Amino acid sequence: MTQKLIIVESPAKSKTIKSFVGPDFEVAASMGHVRDLPAKGLGVDIPAGFQPEYQPIPERRKVLTDLARAVRQAQEVYLASDPDREGEAIAWHLVEALGIRHARRIEFNEITRRAVLDALAHPRDIDLRRVHAQQARRILDRLVGYQISPLLMRKMRRRSLSAGRVQSVAVKLVCEREREIEAFVPEEYWNITATLTPQGEQAPFAARLAEIGGKKAKVTNGEQAQGIVSDLRALPYAVASIKQARQKRNAPAPFITSTLQQEASSRLGMSPKRTMQIAQQLYEGIDVGEGPTGLITYMRTDSTRISAEARAEARELITSRFGAQYVAGARQFKAVKGAQEAHEAVRPTAVGRDPEALVGKLERDQLRLYRLIWARFLASQMAAAAVDVTTVNVSAGSYLLRATGSVVAFPGFLAVYRPEEEKNGAAEEQLPRLQEGQPLDLVDLASEQKFTEPLARYTEASLIKALEAQGIGRPSTYAPILGTIQDRGYVFLESRRLRPTDLGFAVTDQLEAYFPQVMNVQFTAEIEGRLDAVEEGRADWARLLEEFYGPFHQAVENAEQTMRGVRMPARETSEVCEACGRPMVIRTGRRGPFLACTGYPACTHTRPVPGSEAPERPARPQARPTDLSCPQCGKPLVIRTSRRGEFYGCSGFPACRYTKPLEGEQGTSGEEQKCDQCGRPMVLRRSRRGPFWGCSGYPACKNTRAISTTRAAVGTEGETE
Repeated sequence: MTQKLIIVESPAKSKTIKSFVGPDFEVAASMGHVRDLPAKGLGVDIPAGFQPEYQPIPERRKVLTDLARAVRQAQEVYLASDPDREGEAIAWHLVEALGIRHARRIEFNEITRRAVLDALAHPRDIDLRRVHAQQARRILDRLVGYQISPLLMRKMRRRSLSAGRVQSVAVKLVCEREREIEAFVPEEYWNITATLTPQGEQAPFAARLAEIGGKKAKVTNGEQAQGIVSDLRALPYAVASIKQARQKRNAPAPFITSTLQQEASSRLGMSPKRTMQIAQQLYEGIDVGEGPTGLITYMRTDSTRISAEARAEARELITSRFGAQYVAGARQFKAVKGAQEAHEAVRPTAVGRDPEALVGKLERDQLRLYRLIWARFLASQMAAAAVDVTTVNVSAGSYLLRATGSVVAFPGFLAVYRPEEEKNGAAEEQLPRLQEGQPLDLVDLASEQKFTEPLARYTEASLIKALEAQGIGRPSTYAPILGTIQDRGYVFLESRRLRPTDLGFAVTDQLEAYFPQVMNVQFTAEIEGRLDAVEEGRADWARLLEEFYGPFHQAVENAEQTMRGVRMPARETSEVCEACGRPMVIRTGRRGPFLACTGYPACTHTRPVPGSEAPERPARPQARPTDLSCPQCGKPLVIRTSRRGEFYGCSGFPACRYTKPLEGEQGTSGEEQKCDQCGRPMVLRRSRRGPFWGCSGYPACKNTRAISTTRAAVGTEGETE
């Protein structure tokens, strides 16, 4: 007879834990939930106090049979499902389905030997308050989904429609943003920028018009801009005032689920679903040369709390790698509303496990996500960055222009992790040394027409942020919600931004008209708060459902009587259907806008909106020969092009993977490029506007030359970028 049995959720996790606990333990996996409400029918006995009618999940019957056999052979059973409401409910369902007596519940935030053994030493009973909170959420979702969804399908005569407490509010937010964009009226404005330099020096900097006659500058048309430019060309310039200040920039908090999904989306291009898949793998354990190893802590969390042991480990690493001055003092990170502080933030299980040591041991996306989590956690324990910001006001008659520069005085956490706005050195813009009253020369003057823009459409990351800010949803629900609203055809991704379809608009309008309570953002957030209260023992789960169901059931009955079918919104066009001659309209489906015949359903002809066809993919740039040789294999080097620009690569690729940056290389085709001002060699440099030749004597000589006049020097004569 097996002495002890541990039941976890996934086989990957069981392999990792098995390597920690020794031969006295068997480890089995439940494969997630084993019981649920029935697939067909409501499955909730409302008159009996909302009692759920749970059934074994058909796909889990064999799992339950195997687990029942293992339970009978064990003297002790430990339930080690995930440390959240869902995990607690899975543990309870296992007890109910398998008839386990004296089950011991254990949980751990990370799958490491220390954490697992510590959990086994401190088992507890199943927390029924957590179970009731999860059960209340499940029943709420079933009541809404199973009573509204069939109603929508009947009234709108479309299959596969669904509604949900959180998913419908998420679609509503996307629709509201789209309507704001459609109603937005752009306003014209002009930016006027002067390029100035101290008299007698070649140290140009840009200053933008800020005030006119002591009031904030507001230039609204080209005629006004032209008049101001004419004035400024004739006026003398001088430094009016200089203000210097040191700003402190604190490190961001370690990741919680939502911020991890947001950063992975914006930095790595990962969808929330993909992010959670990879994070699950890192959490459950991967063999990195020391057996299956859990690399990160539990990834479904809304807490920024860090254990004392992890904090001490991080401080030790920071001190040894960067110095004691880089270690942060005691910091408290603000938690999101309703955060479960018993959990920890998402962090590496061992911060000393450097991402670079895992190269070749992790798959590409696993390594990228681990590197992001590692850097964010380490940065969260580092000192603030110090940035010196200089603001210069320049006077020109009644006009005031302003220039701002910043220099990082102490990098602090920026040595490890740069927030989005700090990336690519965008925050560091130096100004020349200036003094108040110093005269300036005008180098150039430019005016640029601009128009105000509406709020941007939601990305998957920004929609998660909006839901979290409103208190809607929980860490485990964000990725499934985004998947559902796209799978149902309510929204679609266009250039990585969410746009509602005609169906999304129509369903949202119907739900708002007949179920305002369900679609109310504040009400949905209040429900989340009440579910938290159930978990904390401050509210009764059945009472919560009773108070919700009365008004909701009345709304369903009213909708049954009064809801009418709805036509999908459409925009008129001058296009004519080739099949029947009727007018065509523009509709929006899950793949974007398209032309559809107004004779639908008699005529189902559709075609792309003119001009919306995907442009032809540009041909991949061909490698260009040079007269250089590869220092590793001797084969000729060629110039290749990547997303980051041009570089030298070996023509023997992939057998030889030698590469060398192009930037900073002198002319390589026979005669060296010379500066026509000082005679020093010219080197190839790169700016935001592309490559150019710059004098190697910079900053003493600031001569530059457009690359188009010397492309023959790198073997590109006659080619264009």
